Amino acid sequence: MRGDNQSFLGDPPQEFILLGVSDRPWLELPLFVVLLVSYILAMLGNIAIILVSWLDPRLHSPMYIFLSHLSFLDLCYTTTTVPQMLVNMGSSRKTISYSGCMVQCAIFHWLGCTECIVLAAMALDRYVAICEPLRYAVIMPRPLSRQLVAVAWLSGFGNSLVQVVLTVQLRFCGRQVLNNFFCEVPAMIKLSCADTAVNDATLSALVAFFVLVPLALILLSYGFIARTVLRIQSSRGRHKAFGTCSSHLGVVSLFYLPAIYMYLQPPSSYSQEQGKFISLFYSIITPTLNPFIYTLRNKDVKGALRRLLSRTWRFCWR
Repeated sequence: MRGDNQSFLGDPPQEFILLGVSDRPWLELPLFVVLLVSYILAMLGNIAIILVSWLDPRLHSPMYIFLSHLSFLDLCYTTTTVPQMLVNMGSSRKTISYSGCMVQCAIFHWLGCTECIVLAAMALDRYVAICEPLRYAVIMPRPLSRQLVAVAWLSGFGNSLVQVVLTVQLRFCGRQVLNNFFCEVPAMIKLSCADTAVNDATLSALVAFFVLVPLALILLSYGFIARTVLRIQSSRGRHKAFGTCSSHLGVVSLFYLPAIYMYLQPPSSYSQEQGKFISLFYSIITPTLNPFIYTLRNKDVKGALRRLLSRTWRFCWR
């Protein structure tokens, strides 16, 4: 690196400065506390859902296979970003190495794309369960649900690989200050001093495919579900069907609304000031809320948690 105001001619930078809320030092302590508490809650909530989905025989249906993978994704999401944020907020040196930044970008986008497809698979599962209940076991057997999950993880990896390969080819000039809490592709494109037309076009195309196509499938599935539910004569039956789907719709809204704002605008017009707080929302707030949404709205999960806690209590006091 030759100087703060000169370009890197072929050589990548050694590190990036993650600005976070350094320009608002009064925010650092309260935000540190919020992040720490949210991280602990996200870990506990998502680990609990994974455990009950694996250990309770009543939760071995495709729906809970998808739910356990969603919780694992949220667990990885928070672990990829929050520890680094906490370290930076507790230190005067708010940096991340170039290689660490690329790894964080790769994992974050892998998880994000995978979650888009898992949410679409969950919507498809709810469509079959409500619209074709007598054929549910035939249309959505457990092996198929595992295959859909495998497709989600592999698709996410492919998306991440393309994004990172293009991002490592960018050149960066001057001081490498990312106005963000962690590394992600739109912020890296915004920081680059090279021609980013290929990166912009590729990001837009991949996001359109991996965000809009699953979202269209989710909306289509719930359109058919709504039509079927409205035909149910029993108000109790309608309430049960809507209750089954409301938790999933809540999670879809929490995940997709920030993602659409972040990624369906040209990266060249990306606002880092707004983007970093939206990134903070879907990297920690959404994974923290998801387990509580599913627990509060799902009698099966609540019952499984009570049984798990009861067995744990008896084991501890045996």
